[in-house]
Amino acid sequence: MTRIAYRFTDAALRERALTHRSAGADNNERLEFFGDALVNAVVAELLFEEFPKAAEGELTRLRARLVSEPALAAIARGLDLGDALHLGPGELKSGGFRRDSILADAFEAIVGAVYLDGGWAVCRGFVRALVAPRIEAAATMDDKDAKTRLQEWLQSRGEPLPAYELVATSGADHARVFDVECRIDSYAVRAAGRGSSRRAAEQAAAGAALALLQPD
Repeated sequence: MTRIAYRFTDAALRERALTHRSAGADNNERLEFFGDALVNAVVAELLFEEFPKAAEGELTRLRARLVSEPALAAIARGLDLGDALHLGPGELKSGGFRRDSILADAFEAIVGAVYLDGGWAVCRGFVRALVAPRIEAAATMDDKDAKTRLQEWLQSRGEPLPAYELVATSGADHARVFDVECRIDSYAVRAAGRGSSRRAAEQAAAGAALALLQPD
């Protein structure tokens, strides 16, 4: 059961939006393509209204944060889309319902489906309601990635750099999942991260380590 605040007239559209390509030919790829454009348009409008004095470059950076894969995946998790996804056996086994890329695509597909089912005004309101509460956090976000922030935090305290170790890989060749551990011996910190690439897993592990070192 999802938390999508919209009741579809055409239930088949909703099901297609929640069907990954691994589950069959009638999947959400086209809806995801359409939804991506719609999300970008609505977020651009929101930022244009919210920051009337911001330059184009600043607006572009803010939009990039709000429509990034992790940001859209977080919205998808808030809607419980992962539990409703239709995935093929391989993706189910590898935990595809938890993967940022699949969740972000599913959210964009849902947006495309809402537009086709309910029209522009309904779609616009649907996206705005989900994105608007996240604007303030995006505006204060540090553009540096988690590994860079962790490195700078440790260096400022004269501590050695963290070590990253690949502990496991799983999934089919086209959908690998990487598990990495970030180790900071001077603080006895062990933090795990998972991603669709080793780099993404290291970033996730660094973020988890920062959360342990900076609980506030």
